[in-house]
Amino acid sequence: MKIDIFKVEEWMNEYEKYSRFDLGNTTVKNLSLDELFELSNTDKKEFLDNLCTKKLGYGDIKGCPDLKNGISKLYKTIKPENIIPTIGAAGANHLVFYSLVEPEDRVISVIPTYQQLYSIPDSFGAEVKLLHLKKENNFLPDLKELKSLITQNTKLICINNPNNPTGALMNQALLQEIADIAQSINAYILSDEVYRGLNTTEDYTPSMADLYEKGISVCSMSKIFSLAGARLGWLASKDENVIDLCLHHREYNMISCSILDEAISALALKNAQKITDRNKKIIKDCLEVLDDWVNKQPHFYYTKPAAGTTALMYYDFNMDSKHLCDRLAKEKGVFLTPGFCFEEENCFRIGYCKSKEELEKGLEKISEFVMENIND
Repeated sequence: MKIDIFKVEEWMNEYEKYSRFDLGNTTVKNLSLDELFELSNTDKKEFLDNLCTKKLGYGDIKGCPDLKNGISKLYKTIKPENIIPTIGAAGANHLVFYSLVEPEDRVISVIPTYQQLYSIPDSFGAEVKLLHLKKENNFLPDLKELKSLITQNTKLICINNPNNPTGALMNQALLQEIADIAQSINAYILSDEVYRGLNTTEDYTPSMADLYEKGISVCSMSKIFSLAGARLGWLASKDENVIDLCLHHREYNMISCSILDEAISALALKNAQKITDRNKKIIKDCLEVLDDWVNKQPHFYYTKPAAGTTALMYYDFNMDSKHLCDRLAKEKGVFLTPGFCFEEENCFRIGYCKSKEELEKGLEKISEFVMENIND
């Protein structure tokens, strides 16, 4: 089966090796196991001794109870039986498309976003229509444009909230309007929510799985909980048909998740508030650094992110994004993701939630490159 090149992943695989200043990855300062134990006041020896007694079989095929109980607490109305663990959010997104999308179904996806949301359904023969998020609308969906794309054979609407790469955040009112549009033609909504909860304010971000009966929430331990190495994600939906179909299709490609990943993730979820408090502070501190830098730069501008760990940074000089990011990586050691990976130009994605020191040094190198190569 043919599928488009996954631009962002191929770029990161190729250019991460040049990184001295990692502004390309999108997690919040990854946790080690030692840091997780310390943050959660967990006895390291007791936890590891218990883990070492486990037989390395398949474990709970539908997910261990502690894990699913922890995940359900991230929602208002979702119960453990509404949750299917997967291998990362990438596994959850793929499973939803694999289970629901038939050739010639219409699938509507926002763009820019994570490429899975439009390239996978396209590879399955769906009629994919793109809903472009625009700077002038703060990268929020235009509902008139969404309605214009809706047909009776629309099976699925794909959104990403908070958005990667822009950091835009849809509030409850906007999400409910999208749900009402989907309900009018009995369509599903797949909401990629891997950054949900990482807001720059204290406002609560509702999940589409809570707001809409045919809403599907996809999330993972990677971004919110800084545990990308655990490779644990999930989908959640109150729609019994979604759960049944996804479990049926899941038997063909994964059977179950790792019991080791599930145990680590369950521990993190028991301490979810501590981890998100830690991560929101990092985001707040680093966004202040980034915003201060942007305000002093004559050639760069952006829509300040409202949530998540990334921003889409635009520039006003004549250099395509691939060439710029290639040179910044090889000449200055600054690892960024070019806009072309998101079908945008004259911009790059910056993952700004590292240490303040690494961010400051990386931004300094970008400024240095511009001074050396761009004539005002």
